[in-house]
Amino acid sequence: MAFIKHISTYIPEKVISNEEISKKFPDWESDKILGKIGIRNRNITGEDEFTSDIAVKALNKLVEEYQLDKSSVDYLIVCTQSPDYFLPATACIVQAQAGLNTTCGAIDINQGCSGYIYGLSLANALIDSKMMKNVVLITAETYSKHIHEDDKGNISLFGDAATATLISEDGDYEILKFSVGTDGEGAKNLIVKNGAVRNQKTEDKEDKDNYLHMNGPKIFDFTSKAIPGLVEENLKKNGFEKSDIDTFIFHQANTFMLDFLRKRINIPQENFVIDMLDYGNTVSSTIPIAFKNSFTTRDSKNVMLVGFGVGYSWGAVCLRKNN
Repeated sequence: MAFIKHISTYIPEKVISNEEISKKFPDWESDKILGKIGIRNRNITGEDEFTSDIAVKALNKLVEEYQLDKSSVDYLIVCTQSPDYFLPATACIVQAQAGLNTTCGAIDINQGCSGYIYGLSLANALIDSKMMKNVVLITAETYSKHIHEDDKGNISLFGDAATATLISEDGDYEILKFSVGTDGEGAKNLIVKNGAVRNQKTEDKEDKDNYLHMNGPKIFDFTSKAIPGLVEENLKKNGFEKSDIDTFIFHQANTFMLDFLRKRINIPQENFVIDMLDYGNTVSSTIPIAFKNSFTTRDSKNVMLVGFGVGYSWGAVCLRKNN
């Protein structure tokens, strides 16, 4: 068995408020932003602050907050879609900068809003198979660097953040069975087309293919069709009824979508966590941030985590508190 033992988070210092966005886009009023997507503030990295930097900060917070012995970490997974370089893996940079042992395995996974679930599934397999004892899963995204300066919608929605989760042979929450899925037909609806090998990034600052493109209606349609069935399938796989779960934590995409899904799936409001008011959509970090914050306000016994988005990809897992 594998358990989530500890979670630490790192939020960059620079805050962008709705009022600041409204000053730049006068037709996009601050109250309208809050009402439409449920976000008041979001934090972004500085010009000289990159994914490995915030990943190391999250890892160091994990070490400091829980007196973790770095030499005990035998595998590092970094989930990111904004890596420092094509190569090497960002995880290798983090291993060196954080001072982890050279006997520690280190890999990247390129996933977004379902990335925490996918990362947990890999960590769970490493622990459950007895290959490793202590795996650190880092989620770290700097999507702000993918967004065009005139894209008011995505500027309003996304924030940067990093988290570090220790998965071990013991801990507070037992990781149960996973459900995952993929439909690459939706890849074009959330994409940065230029900048890798197939399409080189151009010098034209107005070339929108150099930046993040999101087809919001298509993403919403995918989510509304895929997620209710995913929740039911994973509950059944783990032998739970919906009423057995006291805390549902979905990827914090936007509050309108979350409220739609909650009602569609018929989850009681008091059991459904929405926690993005002052973070925004931090991609793979939304679930661990919301889960970590819930520790101070909730005594969760059975938890369901659900991720979905870019790819398209999706995943769900149930957790059971270890008494």
